[in-house]
Amino acid sequence: MVKPKMSKTPPLLAHAILEASAIEALNNRCFCISLSEQALRSALESEIGQPGLLELIRQRCPYLFAALPVFVSGDHLSRMGNLIRAIESVIALPVYREQALASAPAIARHDPGGARSVFFGYDFHVAEDSFGLIEINTNAGGAMLNAVLARAQRACCAALEGLVPSPTLASTLEANIVAMFRREWSLSGQQQALRTIAIVDEAPAQQYLYPEFLLFQQLFERHGLQAVIADPTELRLRDNRLWHGDLAIDLVYNRLTDFYLTSSSCDTLREAYLTNATVITPHPQAHALYADKRNLALLSDADSLQQLGVSQSTQAILLAGIPRTEVVTADSAERLWSERRTRFFKPFAGFGSRAAYRGDKLTKRVWQDTLAGGYVAQALVLPGERVISADAPAQALKFDLRDYVYDGDVQWVAARLYQGQTTNFRTPGGGFAPVYKWPMAL
Repeated sequence: MVKPKMSKTPPLLAHAILEASAIEALNNRCFCISLSEQALRSALESEIGQPGLLELIRQRCPYLFAALPVFVSGDHLSRMGNLIRAIESVIALPVYREQALASAPAIARHDPGGARSVFFGYDFHVAEDSFGLIEINTNAGGAMLNAVLARAQRACCAALEGLVPSPTLASTLEANIVAMFRREWSLSGQQQALRTIAIVDEAPAQQYLYPEFLLFQQLFERHGLQAVIADPTELRLRDNRLWHGDLAIDLVYNRLTDFYLTSSSCDTLREAYLTNATVITPHPQAHALYADKRNLALLSDADSLQQLGVSQSTQAILLAGIPRTEVVTADSAERLWSERRTRFFKPFAGFGSRAAYRGDKLTKRVWQDTLAGGYVAQALVLPGERVISADAPAQALKFDLRDYVYDGDVQWVAARLYQGQTTNFRTPGGGFAPVYKWPMAL
C-alpha cells in the first residue's frame, strides 16, 4: 500500500492510447492512483470485513495492495481464456487423467465424490512481445483480497473513469464465491443445505494471508454459513463426521500446502477425506491433475498431445501458450545446463515459488540439488513491467497475471506486482493490482 510519487505531467492523452504500443505506454506513463485509502478502510472494516482488519494488514503484510493498476489488452485476456479452456478439455480426457494420476500418491486416486475444487489459479506472464502460462495452482489465494481491492478503486482522472470496476462487480464476485462452495457441496451428492465450513491451514493465525481467512469467514457468515478458521490438528473424526469442537463440519476450505495430506498433523483430515466424512476443496486429486509441474511437460509437447488424441486446433492453442517444459533428467543435464539462461527451474510439487530458480541465477551447487530429482525446466518467458514512479530514474516492477478459475470459467483476473525472481508481496509499491482492460470496447 505504498503510494507512488505523483507525476507533475498531465494524464496520458487519448490520442497516445491509440498508438500500437498503447498498453506499454499506459503501463510506463500512467501514474493515476486508483486505490482509495478511505474506500479500502471502509471495505475492510465495515462493508465486508471487521474493525481492526486494515491495521492487521499493515502490520502483517503492508505490501499487499498496489496503488497503481496494470493495463492489459482485451486480446491477451481472450487468449488467456482460450488457453484455459483448451487445458481443461485435455484434463477431462480419461487417458490424460490415467497418465497424470499414475505417478501421483495413492490419495490422489481417491474419488473426491464430484467436487471440482475451488480457486484454481492460472498464472501468466504477458507483455507486448511475450505470452505464456507459467503454472497452475490449486489453492490460489487472494480472491477475497481482490474483491476488497475492487471495492476500493476510484478514478482520479477522466481517462480511467470507464475502466474502474463498479461496486456491483465486487458484490457479484463475492456472490459467485459463495455459490461455488455451495456447488461443491451439491456436486458431492449432498441433499441437505450446506451449513458449516472450516477454513483450514497450519497455524492459520500465523499465516501471511491470515487477513484473507478473516474475510472469507465474514463472507460465509453474511450468507448464513457458520465458519471457523482452524489448524488441522483441531479437527476430530467421530460418528463418520468431522468436528471442530462441538461443531460438525460439512465442508473444508483447504488452504494447506501439504497437498496430499501427508504430515501427521493432517491425519484426521486425511481419514475424513478417504472415508468421505466431509467434503474437502481443493482436494488432492485436483493437485495431481493440474498443479504437478510435470503436467506442463505433457501439455507443451506435441508428440504427447498427439498420443492423447488432442485435436490439432487445441494443440495449436496449447503449444503457442505454454512455454516448452521438460522434466530434468541425467540424460538432459548437460544440455539444460548449457541452455540454463533460457530456462526457469521448478520443483514438481512446489508452491509459492519456493526452491524455484531462474537459470541465469543458478549456481553449480544448486544445479546439483536440481539434478537430484523432482524438477522441470521451463522455457523462460519474461514478465510484463509496470513503472510506478515518474521521477528519474524510473522505477519499474514486474507483474504476472492470475486468472481465478472454477470448473473452467474465469471468475476474476488480477495482477501481482513484485521485484526479484518471483512474486513475494514484500516489495514496496507492489502487491495485488487491479487489471484494467484496454480498449474498453473489446
